[in-house]
Amino acid sequence: MTESAARNRAGSPRILVVGGGYVGMYTALRLQRKLKRDEAEVVVVEPQPYMTYQPFLPEAAAGSISPRHVVVPLRRVLGKCRIVVGEARGIDHAKRVASIATPVTDEEGGDLLELAYDQLVIAPGSVSRTLPVPGLAEHGIGFKTVEEAIGLRNHVLEQLDIASSTRDVDVREAALTFVFVGGGYAGVEALGELENMARYAVRYYHNIRPEDMRWVLVEATGRILPEVGEEMGKYAIRELRGRNVDIRLETRLESCENRIAVLSDGERLPTRTVVWTAGVKPHPVLAATDLPLTDRGRLRAEATLRIAGSETAWAAGDAAAVPDLTAREPGTDCAPNAQHALRQARVLADNVLATLRGRPLTEYRHKYAGSVASLGLHEGVAFIYGRKLKGYPAWFMHRAYHLSRVPTFNRKARVLAEWLLAGLFKREIVSLGSLEHPRAEFELAAGSHRDPDAP
Repeated sequence: MTESAARNRAGSPRILVVGGGYVGMYTALRLQRKLKRDEAEVVVVEPQPYMTYQPFLPEAAAGSISPRHVVVPLRRVLGKCRIVVGEARGIDHAKRVASIATPVTDEEGGDLLELAYDQLVIAPGSVSRTLPVPGLAEHGIGFKTVEEAIGLRNHVLEQLDIASSTRDVDVREAALTFVFVGGGYAGVEALGELENMARYAVRYYHNIRPEDMRWVLVEATGRILPEVGEEMGKYAIRELRGRNVDIRLETRLESCENRIAVLSDGERLPTRTVVWTAGVKPHPVLAATDLPLTDRGRLRAEATLRIAGSETAWAAGDAAAVPDLTAREPGTDCAPNAQHALRQARVLADNVLATLRGRPLTEYRHKYAGSVASLGLHEGVAFIYGRKLKGYPAWFMHRAYHLSRVPTFNRKARVLAEWLLAGLFKREIVSLGSLEHPRAEFELAAGSHRDPDAP
């Protein structure tokens, strides 16, 4: 299926935004606010019809925030843009055409949608970086999407149910052992929030005590949370170890076959839960373009966020290697984090507009402000503008910062309301794992009435 014309009915140019995450959504939002009527058509291509605010995934997994408040519906926010639910499989920039796999492509066997464009913004984000660890594909759990976060919450609560209902010592031990691989933001915050939730939940189990659970954090380097500095990273280790979290530094996961996590230090941990948060890698679509890439597979961008060697292609966020003009050492790129992505989106949108209007471009320049991380309820670490915070002040700063950054006033109000209500009422500790298989009950009922003589 081909959509050959890169112009809409008014004859205006088409701006194609690949990706609806931080960069994609905020770029499109700024463009729709600043574009004049019929000046350009903005088309956003994203596999999911929503943007996920990933810093809130740990709290969604712990039940502090409703899953629907962690996502922002693109059609509602980008009312003046055209939303195409699909995934870019390839981009031929020489021909100004992107190949899009839509739900029709995957489910009905239809052709790829060939979408022409005049200006291209590539912001597909990143995907989980996995290693060839035996058993990881079969037993590992990711933590990058809201679906994975809620699935992990259900899984942890189900393990408590299994441990409570079995007399098999080995099954109980495996059910109560939770292994997290990766000591960055995702791994530490997910472990901190879920350990806090599980410790609260076991008060309703007559035969499980908090000390019966074993939480293990495996990190290949010698430190965790490098973004908050060495001192705050050491504080985070002390805080987590004070909650009986087993932190293994300079250790790797070598295998997790047969529900046994084998570590490089020789430890063998029977476990039914292995959460993989050991980094990310560029989205595969970047390799399916004719645009220049770095040795690490990211798009080579200029300080203006224009892709090197192109006048009409742009990139930012995880997908782009953007020069950091504020760094002391020349040749340093901006870190691929949300702080830079949000600010790069504004500059990128303004430069696309400047190109359409024949105006000079602006270079992206932002000095890193710092980082905040949550370690669970009322605990956190922060390093902001050279100041170090820990404990409750850092946790409060973490919530305040991300509340100010979550898109739309609607989402801000709903998240704040949930936090306030959580302070007045008890946690919800119900597992809804059956939602992952909604037709199972009906299939069982229908199968029980099947005519044995029917074909």
